[in-house]
Amino acid sequence: MNKHTSHTVFIASIVALGGFLMGFDASVISGAVKFIEIEFDLNKIQLGWSVASLAFAATFAMMVAGPLSDRFGRKPVLKYAAVLFLVSAVLSALAPSFLVLVAARMIGGLGVGAALIVAPMYIAEISPPELRGRVVSINQLNIVVGISVAFFTNYLILKIGQSDAAWVMSLRISEWNWRWMLGLEALPAIVYFLSLWPVPESPRWLVMKGDEKEALRVMARFNPATRAGDQLAEIRSSVSVQPASGSAGLAGLFKKPLRLVLVIGVTVAILQQITGINSVFFYAPMIFEQSGIGTDASYMQAILVGLTNLVFTLLAIALIDRIGRKTLLSFGVGGIAACMFVIAYGFGTATYTLDRQAIEQLPPAIDGDRLQSIRDRTFDSDLEYRKALAAVLGEKTLKEHEAVLVSSAISMNPMIILLGILGFVASFAVSIGPVMWVLFSELFPNRIRAIAISFVGFINSAVSFLVQLIFPWELATLGNAGTFLLYGLFAVAGLAIVVKLLPETKGKSLESLERILVKQPGPA
Repeated sequence: MNKHTSHTVFIASIVALGGFLMGFDASVISGAVKFIEIEFDLNKIQLGWSVASLAFAATFAMMVAGPLSDRFGRKPVLKYAAVLFLVSAVLSALAPSFLVLVAARMIGGLGVGAALIVAPMYIAEISPPELRGRVVSINQLNIVVGISVAFFTNYLILKIGQSDAAWVMSLRISEWNWRWMLGLEALPAIVYFLSLWPVPESPRWLVMKGDEKEALRVMARFNPATRAGDQLAEIRSSVSVQPASGSAGLAGLFKKPLRLVLVIGVTVAILQQITGINSVFFYAPMIFEQSGIGTDASYMQAILVGLTNLVFTLLAIALIDRIGRKTLLSFGVGGIAACMFVIAYGFGTATYTLDRQAIEQLPPAIDGDRLQSIRDRTFDSDLEYRKALAAVLGEKTLKEHEAVLVSSAISMNPMIILLGILGFVASFAVSIGPVMWVLFSELFPNRIRAIAISFVGFINSAVSFLVQLIFPWELATLGNAGTFLLYGLFAVAGLAIVVKLLPETKGKSLESLERILVKQPGPA
């Protein structure tokens, strides 16, 4: 690895720490929802809001992050994102009410939106074509690491809280477990803010602002001197040709020259979220509890989700510049569809029966006498079983003890669910997870890239918000099998569009991709 490549990877890794914070902030809530639901006595939509409020704010942050980075620079926006992550972590940990918690999560969402848009855009703008896929994927890798660390720290805090050590008691980790889970994010947020100081401004942004001398100096840090000069000339030419795609504002995105790249970008943005990835990441323990394995085991299996995500993201980074974006995407989305159908089948075959022995072994807080009316009765779906439990025990008791009530009655093979979830995460991580952000950084011309990525990022985040918000409601309304079957059908539809429309983009400069993908106007 030469010095230019090493420097590119080093700077990209610092910038991609924003991805780590995004992944941690988004997934740490998976361990907290079980306790938040009980502490604040939330209904299913409120529970969804506690998770989805982050994506709600990120959705709007994405629309302004690109234009703000065009005006003030990529680096300042990333520094403000780090501050937002810090404020969110502290306020979430101290939240005295559900509304304060949602506000804190939304502050973090502003940081998520900024980091998701600006970090991969910056990395693409400093990277040579032959490295761009792998280097941009470092941001996705850090998101994955953040998710994995969040799953692990959630499990660790849960286990530490079960200790009777004096220091555990004094810190009230058992009582405040979800507060400790959410507050830990403050540490990496501080590290990210401090690490950004040696990061230079994007050379392409400098050219757009007319500072070609500084742009050349920065470009030479990532490329040999002769190549840096050639790239600068190509960037200057691309930035100066404004009529090629119309206005650089949002309206310019909808003009005819950009029609193909916009359709591809919007399709990929929707597909990445509509197949349910954030339902799995943000509700993993809840999903595994539905297979009847209990609370501790569900948190442990969530760690397996994080590790699978990490391993297959590394595989994607190794393959993305070798076999190409379209091949990875097609293979992965096909795997997503297959795994969702497996999960739907697994939950669809489950039955629920509470016999006398099971009722006797339930915790004392559950009134076994009330359950006698449904004893030895077999329910063919989770919807029927939960409805019967709510009728005899009440919604509040069901909410507090759902995990043990499910595990005591369910008859199914939980390994089907585990393998289906892990296969789904592997398929996502090796394909549309990292590929989407690489495509976003490649598809759009220099002069409109920031606003274009903000727009498709906005759509991606809006779909993510809706998926997170309604997931608890979906489980309660459609059932486990119906929810995952729907995700599988979405994946099949998305795969058909990807195969038909998406061209291969690997190994081409951003400027040459513009000439290929953007339809140039004919002579007047």
